[in-house]
Amino acid sequence: MTHQDEHRIEKTKKAKKMMLWFGLISLGMSFAGLTSAYIVSKERPDWLTDFEIPQAFYISLVTILLSSITIHLAKSKILEGKRGMGMGLLFVTLILGLFFIVLQFEGFSQIIANGYYFTGSESTITTSFLYLVVLLHITHVIAGLISILVVIYNHYKQKYYKGNSLGLELAVTFWHFVDILWIYLFLFIYFVR
Repeated sequence: MTHQDEHRIEKTKKAKKMMLWFGLISLGMSFAGLTSAYIVSKERPDWLTDFEIPQAFYISLVTILLSSITIHLAKSKILEGKRGMGMGLLFVTLILGLFFIVLQFEGFSQIIANGYYFTGSESTITTSFLYLVVLLHITHVIAGLISILVVIYNHYKQKYYKGNSLGLELAVTFWHFVDILWIYLFLFIYFVR
């Protein structure tokens, strides 16, 4: 490979990383806008002030934190050449991500069981907002899970190694972003009522 080819590959890597960061920043701004709307809306007279966060959301917080640790460890093991451990940790991350989504829907069930609905005549602006934010986050978690599946496939095909791990790095960065986003949303809902 010539120096010019190496330079072109390096530029492509930087461009892809920068595109990911621009996407993450715009997603972050979207959620910042939604949480700003939440703050403005909580001044409404029909805003629920006694709303309790479902227990499943607390468990999902721990689950997403664990998934951030496992994907970080997976990346480290893959780059160390410990393929089996890396693959195992990728699968653990995938399972934790799926469990997170199950917990989110369990949280919705708990909210409904407490008599709060998301749509219809019995809904409130508070629960509708919560439903919207959580569902939007779930769609990003699903995108993260798809990227993890792609990483698992590429790792199986032995495409990642030290010096050639761009796809892995992008997926890990996106997954960490999704995790941090849930932590932000959870803390926001917990403290801003």
